[in-house]
Amino acid sequence: MKDLIHELVELYGPSGFEEPVRKVIQRYVEPLADEIRTDAMGNLYALKRGDGSGRRIMLAAHMDEIGVIVTQVEDSGLLRFSNVGTIPHKTLLGLRVRFANDTVGLISHDGGIKAEIRGQKLPDLGRWFIDVGAASKADLPVGVGDVAVFVRPFADLGERILAGGFDDRVGCAVLIETMRRLEESPHEVIFTFTVQEELGVRGARVAAFDLAPDIGLAVDVTPTGDSPKPDAPLAVKLGAGPAIKVADRGMIAHPRLRQALVQIAEERDIPYQLEVLSLGSTDAAAIQAARSGVVAGAVSIPCRYVHTPSEMVAMEDIENTVRLLTAFLGEMGIG
Repeated sequence: MKDLIHELVELYGPSGFEEPVRKVIQRYVEPLADEIRTDAMGNLYALKRGDGSGRRIMLAAHMDEIGVIVTQVEDSGLLRFSNVGTIPHKTLLGLRVRFANDTVGLISHDGGIKAEIRGQKLPDLGRWFIDVGAASKADLPVGVGDVAVFVRPFADLGERILAGGFDDRVGCAVLIETMRRLEESPHEVIFTFTVQEELGVRGARVAAFDLAPDIGLAVDVTPTGDSPKPDAPLAVKLGAGPAIKVADRGMIAHPRLRQALVQIAEERDIPYQLEVLSLGSTDAAAIQAARSGVVAGAVSIPCRYVHTPSEMVAMEDIENTVRLLTAFLGEMGIG
């Protein structure tokens, strides 16, 4: 799956501008689906029909990634910006960005590296800027309202891979591979590639209302607690298998669904972990609260350094996530 993941993570697709990602995903899933469509928000739906004896299951992975949006243009040619999604200020200095027209720039702030060296408090986001090398305002190839993503190239480290945008292009890759391997299922499964998750699970909210599923599962990344002095205590480790969500800040996973996933993992000898995340949430929070409520949960791919210049995942975790989902969708007694 490395080639697929490599292709997906290097596509331009910040929240609200997911079309390039959607086009590539559609190319992969169209031959695998019984029906395919998009909605007004830009969500992509790929349906695989079951034999009619099962449930209606929604699997969701979001296509968008974090970025920045230009808010002001200065006479000097520098660009002031705001965030699109949650961005960690401490990692921004010197980070490169790329706009939709392939213009590349770098991020700095008033005071620059000297302020960083002296240990001064980081300035508010309004004092940061993007430099695209323009000598003046008139030379700028981009302007107010243009959105950029972070330049974080893919690197193959063997069993582990490094890039930006694993959140959540790796989840999209997992859904595509699960579609490939799912030969038959009693369930009607809608593989849903959502938009604007980083802005508050907006696409999933629309999709879950539209689909009215019996069961919903989000597939996303989750932070790990296996690095020195993690920000928060987390039991999730890289390479120890998919993380079956118990709870996060936005939802408590349905106990029967969680137990069904655990049981399948143990029966199939698939390594797994349990996830309790104190900060952040996934599309599952929106799915769970749709209409009169949905039996919902999430399966997460462990990811080090989420929302930083480089994220890291393990190929074995990705493979075992596909195995778990394929087995889950082949079972009848769930929900």
